Formats: sequence, structure tokens, C-alpha cells
Amino acid sequence: QELRPKSLDIRQEELGDMVEKEMASTSEAIEDAVRRIEEMMSQARNESSGVKLEVNERILNSCTDLMKAIRLLVTTSTNLQKEIVESGRGAATTQEFYAKNSRWTEGLISASKAVGWGATQLVASADRVVLHTGQYEELIVCSHEIAASTAQLVAASKVKAEKSSRNLARLQECSRNVNEKAANVVASTKSGQEQIEEKDTMDFSGMSLIKLKKEEMETQVKVLELEKRLEGERVRLGELRKQHYVLAGGCDAAPDAGEPPPAPAPAPRRGILKKPPIAQKP
Repeated sequence: QELRPKSLDIRQEELGDMVEKEMASTSEAIEDAVRRIEEMMSQARNESSGVKLEVNERILNSCTDLMKAIRLLVTTSTNLQKEIVESGRGAATTQEFYAKNSRWTEGLISASKAVGWGATQLVASADRVVLHTGQYEELIVCSHEIAASTAQLVAASKVKAEKSSRNLARLQECSRNVNEKAANVVASTKSGQEQIEEKDTMDFSGMSLIKLKKEEMETQVKVLELEKRLEGERVRLGELRKQHYVLAGGCDAAPDAGEPPPAPAPAPRRGILKKPPIAQKP
């Protein structure tokens, strides 16, 4: 049962409907995200001021631009899918075409879900950052996930599309635009984080020598703890990626792509033959 393709659990006439439902659901999720960001913008203007307001506006504006780029991407992808179905189904119905190409259809559904999920997570992370209950790093990770999901959607659409298709060219252009807007979210998030941290400047002018030494030792302990925790999280991330590749159909025995293959041991050099030394006279 585990080895059976997931498409066999769905009736053929339902597979085509699922594609349209997922694309419509993704579009709806993005529209909700845009509305939610606008609400957060007005809330931030009422509840914050100064540097915090400037940072929040810059982050939310970049998130809004990213959502608009994703919305255009989904619309273009939908048009390309219609073109693919019309040119490839022949006398068959749309549902029959999706059922015949079930693996491709499942990849399309999975990519659409990933894009919608990424947009939802980005808005939730932005909301927590504006309310000062979340971390800036969440926005950065969500931006990277959206860029990856966009690449997945483009790859799934590109498999069946004609190389000369105008909709395919538009989709690739939309993908580049999404990547650019996602990079803007990362940049605005990092600059905003630095700006907030610079505002809370550290003032040690009123501390005594003993107090300064104590603070220094406590900070060294925290640095060591964070370095240990960082190493542990990197190991955990590697194991999570391995399991993700296994579940996605990859081979868990494959070497880590981030580590280059070990270099071959250098061949031993032969010693240079030298003439024996001339005997010295006593």
C-alpha cells in the first residue's frame, strides 16, 4: 500500500477538479494575505512610531510587493496550464488529460499547495514581527521557502509546455520577479533588525570594574552556549533534510551535496637519485 502511487487513491474524474480547486485556493490565500498585510500596516501606524514604525512599514511594503508578484505568478501559471491542456488533450476531456498525466498533475497540485502555504506562513511571521512576538529570522526563512516553491511550480509547468509558448516565457519572468521581491523582503528584514538593534545601544559607562568583569564572564558563557546550540541545530537541520529527501523519493545513501568528495591521496614521490659523496682524504 505504501508503494502504490497516490493518484490511484483518487478517481480520474476528481484529479482534474483538484487542480482547479488548488489553484483557486492558492489565489484566495494570496488575496487574504494582501488584505491581512494592509490591516497590519494600518495597525502599525496607530500603535508604533519613530524607528519601529519606519522598520515595520518597510518590511510590510516589501511583503505586499512579494504577494502581488506571487498573485501574478499564479494567474500566469493557470493560463499556461489551460494552454497545455488544450494543446495536448486532443479529443479527450480535461479530466481525462489530467488523469492520463497523473504524475505531472500531482506535481502541479503539490507545487500550488506549497506556494499558498508559503504565502500564509509569511503573513503570519510578519504579523508576529510587527507585534514584537516573533523573530526576524522567520521572515527570512519564509522568503526562501516561497522562492523554492515558485521554482517548483515553474518546473512542474515547464515539463509539458512548448518551448515557444508565450505563457511559459511570462511565467519564467514572473518567477524571476518573485525571487527579486523575496530578496527584497530578506534585505528589508535584515536592515530593519540591524536598525532596531542599533537603537538599543549598550551603555557601560556607569559600571564599576568588578561589574564589567562579571558582565564579561557572563557574556563569554552565553557565547559558548550559543555556539554549542548552533552546532546542534546544524546537525538537526542536516538530519531533517536527509529525511525530506527520503520521503520525496531520494536516496538516503547519496552523499551530502554540501561536502565535496574527498581528494585522492597524493602519490608518493620518488626520491631523486644522487651521486654518492666523494670520500674525503684524512
